[in-house]
Amino acid sequence: MARIELETTIMAPPALCYALKLDVQQHVAATAHTQERIVAGRTSGRLEVGELITWEARHLGVRQRLTVQVTSAEPPSHFRDEMRRGAFRAMSHDHYFEAIEGGQATRMRDVFAFESPGGLLGKVVDKLFLRRYMTRFLLLRNAQLKQQAEAAVVIS
Repeated sequence: MARIELETTIMAPPALCYALKLDVQQHVAATAHTQERIVAGRTSGRLEVGELITWEARHLGVRQRLTVQVTSAEPPSHFRDEMRRGAFRAMSHDHYFEAIEGGQATRMRDVFAFESPGGLLGKVVDKLFLRRYMTRFLLLRNAQLKQQAEAAVVIS
């Protein structure tokens, strides 16, 4: 499996970052560049353990659907979602939120693991192309979340 590990520092408390990361409308806003939308499952509020949601988006010029399930959660420090149906052979995404600077800021870590179908050819695609594409996608989502969380702290 290919693995991507990212770290983002957000000047907002972990509970806020955690809540925003599970909020489906925040996800839709953060993925506007791929025209992502919800086609099945919760359309507002926060996802909870056991819930399934199906996203539809345009990736690499192709409209695709991905159904994920939140499989574990330890608020406000960790949750995991896993693909149940979609273009990957397998996919899991762990989200970690660690309090720093006396709890006023968060170190958010993503551990995204995926594998494309197609055996050896899929592994080559993952290594040469898809890993870079998914890293950019996740960085954009994290930048949007950082902006929202930090704006919420300034307002309150």
